[in-house]
Amino acid sequence: MSFTHREATIDDLPRIVEIYNHAIETRRSTCDVEPLTTESREAWFYSHSGSCRPIWVAEDSAAPEKGVVGYLNYSYFMNDRPGYFITSDMGLYLHPDYQGKGLGSYLLGQAIEHAPALGIEVLSTTIFASNTPSIRLFEKFQFERWGFMPKVARMGDIEHDLVMVGRRVTS
Repeated sequence: MSFTHREATIDDLPRIVEIYNHAIETRRSTCDVEPLTTESREAWFYSHSGSCRPIWVAEDSAAPEKGVVGYLNYSYFMNDRPGYFITSDMGLYLHPDYQGKGLGSYLLGQAIEHAPALGIEVLSTTIFASNTPSIRLFEKFQFERWGFMPKVARMGDIEHDLVMVGRRVTS
C-alpha cells in the first residue's frame, strides 16, 4: 500500500472523529469512554491548525475515494510549559481497515522525519501496556521505554497499565 499525508482541514474533522470513536469503542488505545462529536473536537482542532503542533491526515494513494484513513497529531508536552517545547506528545489513530497494513509505520516515519522542522527534538507518547501492536510499532522506530505506570487507568471495571515511550529525533 502507498500512503500520502497532509495537514488536516476542518472538512477532515468528521472523519478524524469517526476514526477516534473507533478507538474509544475498542478501549485499547484511549481513556475516553464515550464517543465524541465533531462539535466537541472543534476547539482541539483549531488549537492545532496552523501551529507547530499540527494534525496530519493520511490517505490511501490507491483508493483516494476512501478519504482519510488515519491521522497523527503532535501536541505540547506536559501541560504546555515552555521549557518542554522541544518535546512533543503524539497521538496516532488508524481506521480499523488500515491497522496492520503499514499506515502506522508510514505516519510514524513521517512524524520523525518532519519533527525537527517543527522545532521538535524529542517525540513521546503513552500506550496501554496491553496494546502490544502499538508498542511494537514504536519500538520498530527506536522509541525506548521511558516509564511504566501501573494501573493508572480504568475502563469500566478493567484497570490498565501505561507505558511511556520516547526518542530524540535530533542529534
